[in-house]
Amino acid sequence: MDIPNPYQNGEGFVNLLTSQLVNEVNAPTIDLRSADLPHFSSQVFGEPTQGGRNQAERRKWTPKEDLVLISAWLNTSKDPVVGTDQKNTAFWKRIVDLFNSCPDLVGQPRREVSTCKQRWGRINDHVCKFVGSYQAATKEKSSGQNDNDVMKAAHDIFYNDYEMKFTLEHAWSLPLTQLCDVGPQ
Repeated sequence: MDIPNPYQNGEGFVNLLTSQLVNEVNAPTIDLRSADLPHFSSQVFGEPTQGGRNQAERRKWTPKEDLVLISAWLNTSKDPVVGTDQKNTAFWKRIVDLFNSCPDLVGQPRREVSTCKQRWGRINDHVCKFVGSYQAATKEKSSGQNDNDVMKAAHDIFYNDYEMKFTLEHAWSLPLTQLCDVGPQ
């Protein structure tokens, strides 16, 4: 006895799913060869704006924003009054409030907790990895090499180890004098 294979024509999986979800006699089927495929996502994408950018498009972080985020994180985590007696959500809300209130970012759109947490995670991860690459390059330094040679070697080690370029040198070399004064008043 031959058992029919619903996947034979390449369209069976979706039709099988819809036939199981709809228990009516006139159950709709989806023809995968049709140009009018239905959208299954409930995700809404932003409409194009006057400049042609999509509203839902991500906004890139600037080096100044990175430095302000690092400063806000340091000021919040080193706060002697609150210390470590705070929940994760309260901790990050304080960081974002400090970040968004920085006078150096006046006129910039506000950043949300989730984007700041995500950016901090990336900065922390990549900078920690680069620290290891820089230490390895320093150990390999030979006579006659200068600091620029060591830095180039560190970038090469980072690229070879993680298959990406290190683009956060501004965060790694963080000049503390350039930090925005976002600490508790």
